[in-house]
Amino acid sequence: MNTREAFNFTPADGVPPSVAPFSHAVRWGDLLFVTGQMPTVPETGELVSGDVVEQTRQVLKNLSAVLGQFGACLDDVLMTRVFLVNFADFPKVNEEYVRWFHKPLPGRTCVGVTGLAAGASIEIDFVVGLKK
Repeated sequence: MNTREAFNFTPADGVPPSVAPFSHAVRWGDLLFVTGQMPTVPETGELVSGDVVEQTRQVLKNLSAVLGQFGACLDDVLMTRVFLVNFADFPKVNEEYVRWFHKPLPGRTCVGVTGLAAGASIEIDFVVGLKK
């Protein structure tokens, strides 16, 4: 029988602090659902300076830090969801995104949105398969 376990992390773990009522990750059996990360610097909680490419890098660093708490890495990601404020940034995000994953790439949905918390340009979340 699977049970749900929720996890929260701190900047000392390389993960920005929660700014709303949510868990950074929830494990159900061998699946891990990782809450969308913003391009915030863990130590300060401030939005990283720079364009959407810099923001994408910071988001993927933050997500990698969450995965590291479970002994997982980006190669364990099954599905991603990318939220973009400006869909014209899609090609730039794709160029940076593929640098972080080995093939085969995870499944992915990309959605254009009218706004994100903290004035961010991008947010990404994951569904991850954990190794037993």
